[in-house]
Amino acid sequence: MPRFSRLVHAIEPEIAFEVLARARELAAAGKEVIELEIGDSPFPSTAAAKKAGAAAIRRNDTRYCPSLGIPELRRAAADYLSDAHGLDVRADHIIVGPGAKTFEQLFCEAFVDAGDSVLVFSPHFPTYTANILRRGGRIWFAPLREERQFRPDPADVERFFRVEQRPRAIFLNSPHNPTGGVATAEDLCLIADLVCGRDAMIFSDEPYDQMVWNGPHRSILEHPGMLEQTVAAYTLSKSYSMSGWRIGFAVADPEVVAALGKLTNTALSCVSPIAQWAAVAALQEDHEERDKTMLKFRRKVVLLSQGLDAIDDVSCSMPGGTFYVFPNVKRICERLDITSHGLAMYLLEGADDKLGVACLGGECFGPAGAGFLRFSCAQDDKQIKRAVDFLPGAFANTARVEQFLADHPRFRLSNR
Repeated sequence: MPRFSRLVHAIEPEIAFEVLARARELAAAGKEVIELEIGDSPFPSTAAAKKAGAAAIRRNDTRYCPSLGIPELRRAAADYLSDAHGLDVRADHIIVGPGAKTFEQLFCEAFVDAGDSVLVFSPHFPTYTANILRRGGRIWFAPLREERQFRPDPADVERFFRVEQRPRAIFLNSPHNPTGGVATAEDLCLIADLVCGRDAMIFSDEPYDQMVWNGPHRSILEHPGMLEQTVAAYTLSKSYSMSGWRIGFAVADPEVVAALGKLTNTALSCVSPIAQWAAVAALQEDHEERDKTMLKFRRKVVLLSQGLDAIDDVSCSMPGGTFYVFPNVKRICERLDITSHGLAMYLLEGADDKLGVACLGGECFGPAGAGFLRFSCAQDDKQIKRAVDFLPGAFANTARVEQFLADHPRFRLSNR
């Protein structure tokens, strides 16, 4: 048996993909599963992107390219940020990556040393902690509160700098996965004032920048001095339905971009030029199709959040952004003596022999998520309605819940 590093033993994978695998396993065995667990788009990649990707293959543009990204995509990304969000950036502020997630790791490699403290607002995207642990950083959790619409509290940032001996970095995510919370302009201004001029950096995770349901998207980059102290990550996975292309980009000061490019060079050489040319076309030509798709997503979010809120003992507000809904199911968990992740697995595996609903328990996003479920809207409207209709009967079937807990005692709430 090989001896693995301490990191391998300490790191926690993104549970969404484990639930996805279980859902597909059950489906392969003949069970119908309505998949609302994974954050993927149910729509096809946008038209110009597909056409440009195919054209890149036909002209044999399939070889190595610069680690920072092809110049055309760097320019297109800078133009996108300027046009969509009013940011004053150029191509040399941009680095391309395989989606947005890779920039979490590059950010930590660039700025976090062993013993440095990193503020993470929680519930949180699970790979944040994995990438901080890779560097031996100390994670300082701050709660995202339902009564604040899951917005980051600047008071927690002030406390972080005051209490921690080596406060080095902050992870921001707005619009927020999993809660759907959206930081206000005032929130970001207050946080920027606290960070500006300190020896501290911000990782601003913004893959849902086109999914703000009320008002414009706001970024910490809007504030003076923050471009020099921020790495902001974007992806085409959500807005342009290009998750499988694995393409995204980050914006930062050119000196930071150069450092991230060096790390990219030593880790993955470069991103597929096929995906990059598809991204160029998407950013330049597919904004109308993107906007129509965002309206479809908003309708799905309304449908799901309103349907969940109508269920007894479920409280669910319309999220400010993203295509996730994060209902409070604490009363149901307490009544059934089951954790929220156990409740999610029960809906998938135990509530019915022929039909299951796949979602995620809030604990998948840290202990602060306990008592919540996360549903993605990545299904057609008919399936979303069927999933909502399935839940009340599943919650009421105490005999099946007890049998599920007898088979899986680790999910019993009173065992915690």
